[in-house]
Amino acid sequence: MNLLFYILQVPAVATPVVEKESMLDLLQKGGWIMYPLYLLLAITIFVFFERLIAIKKAAKIDDSFMNIIRDNVVSGNIAAARNLAKNTNNPVARMIDKGIQRIGKPIDSIEKSMENVGKLEMYKMERNLSILSLISGIAPLFGFLGTIIGMITLFKGIASDGQVTLNVIAGGIYIKMVTSATGLIVGLIAFVGHNFLSTQVEKTAYKMESASTDFLDILQEPTK
Repeated sequence: MNLLFYILQVPAVATPVVEKESMLDLLQKGGWIMYPLYLLLAITIFVFFERLIAIKKAAKIDDSFMNIIRDNVVSGNIAAARNLAKNTNNPVARMIDKGIQRIGKPIDSIEKSMENVGKLEMYKMERNLSILSLISGIAPLFGFLGTIIGMITLFKGIASDGQVTLNVIAGGIYIKMVTSATGLIVGLIAFVGHNFLSTQVEKTAYKMESASTDFLDILQEPTK
């Protein structure tokens, strides 16, 4: 009976409540090095969608465009063919328009002129893609820099306290792991985005090359 009374008098040990950390709280532990990584991520997203919209617009070609051009050129209605190409806003049309302007000159000269326009259009589509390539390389380096800063923070805390504590170790490891992971993720996003857009540019380049070949074939067809 006395033992039961004694047990009832002992205060219950409080169970520690573990607070859940949000992703934002975790990222904040990466320190100031996270801000350049945030900036690189924002630039990556902006460049990716800006280029995606531009490339999709450039790749949008009416299936009947070359058929109408063929009918007009073969029938001798060069003005109508030029008017259609001039009023169509895509790289293929601008390349064909240059070819129409050179009608009457040697085929080699026409092909060269169209090739030059094609190179210019390719440059326009590939503009700023190098930014994604650059970010895919430097973002992991920023993460590695965060790793070094985390280790410096860790050893500096040990040196100042004169002893190894869990708080000091955790602080350094947080900076190291958070920045490294974020740098790799940002670099991976930029790398995937660059390769995806490059593939879309290549598909558009194929359409341009096919249209150029078709136009040169049209010029060698007999006129009506």
